[in-house]
Amino acid sequence: MTTSQPRDPAPDAAPFPEPEEPAATAFLPPERRHRWGFGAFLLVEAVLLSSAAFVSVLVGDTGPGPLPIRVVLLGTMLPTMIAAGVAVLITYVRGNGPVIDLRIEWRWADVKTGFRFGCVGLVFTTLGAYLWTQLVGNANATSAISALVEDRKMSISAAIVMFVYLWLLGPICEEIIYRGLLWGAAEQLQWRSERWGRVAAFLLCTAVFAASHLEPLRTTLLLVIAVPIGLARLVTGRLPASIVAHQVNNFLPALTILLGALGVASF
Repeated sequence: MTTSQPRDPAPDAAPFPEPEEPAATAFLPPERRHRWGFGAFLLVEAVLLSSAAFVSVLVGDTGPGPLPIRVVLLGTMLPTMIAAGVAVLITYVRGNGPVIDLRIEWRWADVKTGFRFGCVGLVFTTLGAYLWTQLVGNANATSAISALVEDRKMSISAAIVMFVYLWLLGPICEEIIYRGLLWGAAEQLQWRSERWGRVAAFLLCTAVFAASHLEPLRTTLLLVIAVPIGLARLVTGRLPASIVAHQVNNFLPALTILLGALGVASF
């Protein structure tokens, strides 16, 4: 009786199977190798403040009474747009560009997620604004931009420009600065795990975003506004979701200002 000998494995077969690569998830950010951090964010904030001061000096003394609408438009839009442009430039000079460093990658799934978080945020913002108004009164609950244009007529072109900026362009610029540049700087720190880094970035950006508006009486309300926007960024790991959530949240306030400026409705 003969005993069959075990067959030798094929020469090109590995003795043990190679472990499968873990599936990549959209939640995990790519490896970051950029050479910028909190210093870049502080520079952008300095540009934001200095641009606002420069616009004020450029306009000069407008005399007594409310600021002209053109001054309101310039002072509202230009500083934030310039600061966001500097943030993008930094990613080119000291990093890999905005797509990688700021996680600006377009996906329809992120748009849907951002829209959902924006709608939830809009509900909480509306409720929070009502409660806050009851607590501090209408005069102290109004945002700085609303106070500048309240009960003032605008030309159609000026009103549309203001509406488009508050609804669409402003959120893009602010998200690039806070949940793009600042978020990326926070994630660069040595955290115990990537998850802790993302949570820390979410908490820091939420607090700084609320405080950076320089409206102390509305900081608590701004925190309520910032949480769902930051959650959209946290869940997807990309910036477009928070941009969409921010735009959804800004739509009703921007529409209110538009209708008031055109004299269609009084609020």
